[in-house]
Amino acid sequence: MAGPHLQQPSFLLATLKADCVNKPFVQRCHDLERVIEEFPAKELHGIFPWLVESIFGSLDGIIVGWNLRCLQGKTNPTEYPVALDFLDPSGPMMKLVYKLQAEEYRYDFPVSYLPGPVKASIQEQVLPECSLYHNKVQFPSSGGLDPFEYYMFYFAISLITQKNSAVTHHVSPSNSAYFILVDTYLKCFLPTEGSVLPPPYSNPGGAIPSPTPRSPPVPFTSYGMHHTSLLKRHIAHQPSVNADPASQEIWRSETLLQIFVEMWLHHYSLEMYQKMQSPHVKLEVLHYRLSISSKHHGSPAQSSYQALHAYQESFKPTEEHVLVVRLLVKHLHAFSNSLKPEPLSPSAHSHTASPLEEFKRVVIPRFVQEKLYIFLQHCFGHWPLDASFRAVLEMWLSYLQPWRYAPEKPPQSAESLPRSVSDKWAAFIQENLLMYTKLFVGFLNRALRTDLVSPKNALMVFRVAKVFAQPNLAEMILKGEQLFLEPELVIPHRQHRLFMTSTLGGSFFSSWPPTITDASFKVKSHVYSLEGQDFQYKQMFGTEVRNLVLKLAQLICQAQQTAKSISDHSAETTASQSFFSWFRFTPSEMNGSYTGNDLDEIGQDSIKKTDEYLEKALEYLCQIFKLNEAQLTQMMMKCGTAQDENGKKQLPDCIESEDGLILTPLGRYQIINGLRRFEVQYQGDTELQPIRSYENATLVRLLFRLSSALNERFADQMDALCSREDFVGRLCRYHLTNPRLIQKIRYSPVVKDRTNQNWGPRISLRFLASYRTLISLLMIYFIASWFYIGPMGCTFIILIGYFLYAVIMTFFSEGWKPHEH
Repeated sequence: MAGPHLQQPSFLLATLKADCVNKPFVQRCHDLERVIEEFPAKELHGIFPWLVESIFGSLDGIIVGWNLRCLQGKTNPTEYPVALDFLDPSGPMMKLVYKLQAEEYRYDFPVSYLPGPVKASIQEQVLPECSLYHNKVQFPSSGGLDPFEYYMFYFAISLITQKNSAVTHHVSPSNSAYFILVDTYLKCFLPTEGSVLPPPYSNPGGAIPSPTPRSPPVPFTSYGMHHTSLLKRHIAHQPSVNADPASQEIWRSETLLQIFVEMWLHHYSLEMYQKMQSPHVKLEVLHYRLSISSKHHGSPAQSSYQALHAYQESFKPTEEHVLVVRLLVKHLHAFSNSLKPEPLSPSAHSHTASPLEEFKRVVIPRFVQEKLYIFLQHCFGHWPLDASFRAVLEMWLSYLQPWRYAPEKPPQSAESLPRSVSDKWAAFIQENLLMYTKLFVGFLNRALRTDLVSPKNALMVFRVAKVFAQPNLAEMILKGEQLFLEPELVIPHRQHRLFMTSTLGGSFFSSWPPTITDASFKVKSHVYSLEGQDFQYKQMFGTEVRNLVLKLAQLICQAQQTAKSISDHSAETTASQSFFSWFRFTPSEMNGSYTGNDLDEIGQDSIKKTDEYLEKALEYLCQIFKLNEAQLTQMMMKCGTAQDENGKKQLPDCIESEDGLILTPLGRYQIINGLRRFEVQYQGDTELQPIRSYENATLVRLLFRLSSALNERFADQMDALCSREDFVGRLCRYHLTNPRLIQKIRYSPVVKDRTNQNWGPRISLRFLASYRTLISLLMIYFIASWFYIGPMGCTFIILIGYFLYAVIMTFFSEGWKPHEH
């Protein structure tokens, strides 16, 4: 490739586009690295938008780009490390970003691909909430982004825009290049130790400047936020040579986090948006933004209804999306927990606190809390009732447990007792009360509609119960509820303080309200800022939620009984299918009964795990809500543990009618959830049931004719023999009668008239048409031929042997289950 002075930017772009078609991936990356090193920013400026799109794909999803979400080390051992090195925070791509950043280039980003609320706000000429947009919006279209923002916008939004691209089943999201890059960027720009690393490229005059703010003529401080980051303005006014590196580059940390949160979490419906703020604040802020827009651009303000009506979008997050958000949540907890302990002297704190430390202090409540709460509510309400909800569940539980990511390690104990939650986390729990209580109620409503016999669903109930059963956690949640329910005193400037919520705050250095010492007010402010002042709070430890927990406990008991019955049935089926049973006739083949269950495929190990999960979940729920053992015992008695007089599991709930049994709504619920079932069996004449796949059709018809002829010819003689009370009568009844047909009817909701059918003594030879019986007889004859026993002799031995078996069975009990032939 020729030197930089011999090529024009258009020719450079055409050459790079041709290389994408003609050269392999590794060679293209090496060429791009050389171009970034050799060419000046003026020429690289022309290829930057194309290069970003060729890496992350187009915003409409048509161009896949490098497909980082499917790029893995196992499947792509050559491209995977090259792509990671190229996009690393110290790699060639970021060098290009900082090279262009130094020249203050700007790039347009289409408004139509911004999050729904932001897009609607700009289209209606309303100032967006997030300060990320405040210096870039030029109505009626969006202004430019600096290179770092442009790069990160594309990187973050590719998780959503490329979700319809072809993904093979063997791809694990947590091992993809995209997931690894998210983790790498978070560790680099939001470090838990030390400060943010300086950029790999610096201009000759010193450090890379932070973005220059575009100050609008009307300041935004009147409702609690500045027009730009105070830190950015502070950096712009100090000499770059003597600048503190952490202070100088903190804008990258703030920008990265804002972009990730905006692209991944800022999606919700009109109803959710309207509930986020109190009506007064929502109206005032909306009017203010509309007035700013009209003053600045000379256009009439849109109506409140028009502005809010556009805040609607269809948002369906994927499992991979949720996993990436969970990674963000876990890292933010570690980042926030790495905050150095505050010094005892307030004056010392004011002089020693660095911008990065201040950022750690407010990163979760100011940037993440509200949008994550809305995101979780959306997932809890719209996610399918299947095992894929585990990803959402684990992300929620990760947010609820910041102590898991604290730098101090718990002491190792041989007994591995559950770790008690320290009292120092009480403030976090109180300021995130709805995350614990309302979402817990949402999970209860989901759990009550799922099949808890499934091991994956049982595991989710177990995980939630285990987390909330941690020592001291329930007490702190209860304390938070008590603070919220305290009688409201006269608290001045409530409306003014609500203007300081994270939705309206700009940078974390915006105007801070005075320190609030009232813990009750903090909790109330949290709840009202998320749900509005007309919100009717449902207590987690109140009567209504306690009843839901009791219903869940009852379902757990029922699921345990169902799992036990499935396990018992599986064991019986396994025993009946042993090697020796293959040689003998089994009655269940002929009566057409189906005693299986759709969950039989789970396996014994999974059923055992289900029982363990449910048992521990029930134990944890008892600890959390102080459930009475007497209540649990009563529930166990109601959950199908009782058996009827014949040892059969109870039927679904039915009522008797003239036409037989009729299911009640409870009975239908029991059948749908696999809690009870009817023994579905063939109720008619076994001689007339359809020919089975294991039977020879010709033999079935011939043997039926022969049996019918014998029964018609000797009907009176068989009746006389079976009516005798001596041994001969007992022997004939054992072979010629089948009263079980009458007994089976009570286990299935059938017409009453069938109970009056009585087939009487008869001969049935249909068993001889079974392939199993025929093959068994052939094997016996074949083995007998080894001992020089002919067919007639072998037949005589079989008849003598069976006669002796029948005599013995008749001697022992006439009450034995009827023999079917």
